[in-house]
Amino acid sequence: MPRTRENPHTRRRQEFRMNQAELIETIATNAGIRKSDAAKVVQSVVEGISAALARGEEVRLAGFGIFEVAERAAREGRNPRTGEAVRIAASKTPRFKPAKQLRDVVNV
Repeated sequence: MPRTRENPHTRRRQEFRMNQAELIETIATNAGIRKSDAAKVVQSVVEGISAALARGEEVRLAGFGIFEVAERAAREGRNPRTGEAVRIAASKTPRFKPAKQLRDVVNV
């Protein structure tokens, strides 16, 4: 769940989230490169991780975590509208396991 804070002007809760554009800007600033180059880096990382997962490989980033493919078994579900039993097919889903260093940073 994202962190929130109250905006004193509107008395509404605001969520702290970073979108792709903000990530690109942060990378460009920290690395001292143009935003267009940072955007290419972000896109390449996402495409590389996605391609490896599609091949069934795991991606290990030291100090960050492991991206892997998890198998979900076929199971029986229920149609919430009718209550009828429905067969849910087996599937694969991406999963992320954070490294201890990342967990430590988050829990400071």
